[in-house]
Order: sequence, then structure tokens, then C-alpha cells
Amino acid sequence: MSTIGPTVTTRATTTPATADDRGYDTDVLVVGAGPTGLLLAGDLAASGLRVTLVERRGPAVSNTTRAFAVHARTLEQLDARGLAEPLLATGTCLDQLEMFGRVTFDLSHLRTRFPYVLVTPQYEVERLLEDRARAAGADIRYDTELRGLRQDADSVTADLATTSEGATSEGAAGPSDQPQDQPRSRTLRARYLVGTDGVRSAVRRAIGLPFPGGAVIRSLVLADVRLTDTPPAALTLSSGGDSFAVVIPFGDGWYRVMGWDRSRQVPDSEPVELDELRGIVLRAFGTDHGMHDARWLSRFHSDERQAPAYRAGRVFLAGDAAHVHSPAGGQGMNTGLQDAANLSWKLAAVLHGEAPDPGALLDSYQAERHPVGTQVLRSSGALIRLAIARTPLQRAARGVSARVLAHVRPVTSYAMGQVTGIGIAYDRDTHRVPDLKLREGRLYELLREGRFVLVAPEGTAPVPPPSTPVAPDRLIRATWSNPARRDTLLVRPDGYTAALR
Repeated sequence: MSTIGPTVTTRATTTPATADDRGYDTDVLVVGAGPTGLLLAGDLAASGLRVTLVERRGPAVSNTTRAFAVHARTLEQLDARGLAEPLLATGTCLDQLEMFGRVTFDLSHLRTRFPYVLVTPQYEVERLLEDRARAAGADIRYDTELRGLRQDADSVTADLATTSEGATSEGAAGPSDQPQDQPRSRTLRARYLVGTDGVRSAVRRAIGLPFPGGAVIRSLVLADVRLTDTPPAALTLSSGGDSFAVVIPFGDGWYRVMGWDRSRQVPDSEPVELDELRGIVLRAFGTDHGMHDARWLSRFHSDERQAPAYRAGRVFLAGDAAHVHSPAGGQGMNTGLQDAANLSWKLAAVLHGEAPDPGALLDSYQAERHPVGTQVLRSSGALIRLAIARTPLQRAARGVSARVLAHVRPVTSYAMGQVTGIGIAYDRDTHRVPDLKLREGRLYELLREGRFVLVAPEGTAPVPPPSTPVAPDRLIRATWSNPARRDTLLVRPDGYTAALR
């Protein structure tokens, strides 16, 4: 296992795109180089499309990131890209989640190759996704900010400003007759644009979409620390009085600790001392586990917000640009990555001319992912409200909820399926397909080509329904390993059912 410690990674800049004979500088412009944008850019580039990814931050990325949990469904999506095993080597796997001292979720019974939650910093996820995107040919530009956009029936034109530090050539930054210490501007014309640029999304503002909601919790304190007294090897949330704390082992001697104290509600800018977090943990757990040597501390607040639409013409939103919620359940990064996995193959099918009804296929992104975002807001919000329960009645309700979650198996299974993602279905006929063993190998190994997989009995040659957005030469045919199975299954590139008969 590699060490998870304080590092800074420097990323290079790729050669910029140039306009084609139709006047497009790129097929898809992705704004925001977090995990969601990087996965999306990698998928599109791997499909043979021209992709430009811009990020207003510089190329030096610190390890002080808040996201740390990679759930089972996300690991399956990464497995379909050959990235699950490398990512597993960067962290530690926990098969138990403990809440309020009353509920233990045992993930080892999940029907997946990954019956656990992987604890690893977000920057490890980003590193693997960026390496994949670059290898596939994505043009990644840091120090480049979106200043505005406009769209017509055929394209989206983005106004970009690039600082001198982010420019490596005249093509990357535009005309160089401006002073070198001033941002240099250029326009870029794309067939589609996707905003994956976070809570303060410039893309969302540019298309005029609201982001209704507000803060669900304030003055959360976060740190990476060492502990003298080793706690159980589980992701543990405990609440005591007017505070709660979460302790997560990275597996290398460091622990991610998050705490909240009702009596200390201060702005995010207020400095954090280790003693403050130590006191919160002591009240929540009855011990501070000998907390010491914090390598970083931070204070933040958490909002609950969701855009009413994830698409406006040729512009899409994904990840935190589309939805943001409490950190309870560790679902934020995972939901964004699954947004990207859903959208990428649909954009690729439309741009390659494989979709019989392009508009309907692109609209299905909103239809499938918006309800998931709503559900995540509700479930994570319920968890955080249980954690900060104040009145005796609210705490009694928390106890009842905990007992139901612990002892009513259907409720437990549903909750685990939603948090881990493996229980998410888009409708009665569109649900997650597990990693089937086929004559040709594992299903998710076959999905690494980014194509539909048609699984059928040996000796048969069925064809996909006419409405399926797949070209015959991009269809992977596979055979059931069990000769007794006589049904036919068509699997989408994102591992969900497209047809079953």
C-alpha cells in the first residue's frame, strides 16, 4: 500500500486543439478538472472524440482534499476503465460503517467485486483519471477560466481567459500582444459543453440556471491526524450531546477526522486549532484517541443545492455544478463520477452519429441522473440531521431510526444500496448489471472498450433493438458461461441494462 501523505503533484499542459474544416475547435469542451470532468474527458477522448478540458486553478494540486470515500458502484465504474486495481493500491478498504454506536453496516455481503468502501484521498482518484485522459488524447489546460458562453443550434462558443503561467504556446493562450502579466483571452467553439466546475460553477451561471438551497450545516472542522490509541478499523460516526465526530482510517497511520460543535458556530475563515477538534472528538466518543500531529486543519460549511435542470441546449451540468449536499455518507464525489459515466457514452453516441434519436438520448441524462441527485440530497441530509439532533424528541427519533436500520433487513439493504450506489436503478427496466462471468471474460473487462455488450446463448446471433444507439461494428458480442441460460442481455457502456429478453 502506498503512503498517503502530504504531496504536491505538478501537471503538464498538452498541445492545444485547432479548428477543423467545420470551424469547431473541439468536439466537447469540459469546464472543471475535478474527478467528474476528468472521467468525462477521458471517456470522450477514448471514444475518438476531440476533447478540451479547462481548469481555472493552476497545475499544482495539494493533497488537502475533503473527499475520501470511493463506494462500490464507483469502483465498478473505474473497473470498467481499468483503474480500480491501481486505485485500490493507494488506500485502505473498510467493510464496516458504524453510526451512533447502534448501527453497523456490514458491506462484506454486498453482491459486487468490491464489497467495501475504499478510503483514499480525492487527489489519488484525480491523478489516475488525468493520466488516463491524457493518454487518450484529451487537451487539458490549467490556469484557464471560463468568462462566458453563447450557443446556437450547432455549437457552443466559450470565452476563455488564460493566465501567462497556464500558457505554453501562442495556440494555447491566443494572441500574445497583451502584457504578459495580464490574462489572455480567446474563444473556443465546441459542439457541446459540459460544466463540471463545482459549487460556484461559471457554466451554470452563464446559462442562467438557479441553484436553490442553502447551508445544512456550518463550522465543520476537518483534519488529518495521528492517533496514539488505535480505534476500530471501521468508518465510525458518533454523536454526543451537542457535537458529533467521524473518524476514518487511511490505513497508513493517518486518520481523517471531522467534527462539529453546536456551541461553536463561526465563519469558515475562523482559524482552527487541534484542541478544538480534540474536544469535539472527546465529547462524541468519550476519548480523543490520543490525537496529535495534525498535518492540516480546515473549517467549512456544507450546502444542500440542486439545479432544476442538468441540460440547457448543448450545455450540460454534472457533479457539484449540478448538485451539492452534506458530506454524510461520502456520496459527493461518487455521484459526480457516476454522472460522468452516464453522460459520456451518450455524448459519444450522438457525436459519432450512432443515436437514432439524439435529442431523446441526451434528454435521458436529465431523466436518469436528476432523480439520483435528489435522492442523494435527501439521504445525506437525513443522516446529517440525525447526527445533529438537538431536542429529546429528535434524539429519540434517531434511536428508533438506528434500530430500524440495524434490524429491518429490507430497510438495511435499501440504505446500503443507495449509499454504495449498487442499488440505484433508473427505472424498472434500466438497472445495474453486476460483473457477470462470461465465456469471453468478466463483463466489466469487456466494458473497458466503451461499447455495448450483447450477451446471448451460444450458437445464437441476436441483434439489438433498432432504437439502440450502437453501430454494428462497435457492438461486443459475448456468451453466457452457463449454457442453461437462454435469455439475451444488452448492456450499456455504463454497465446498466439496455434490453433484456
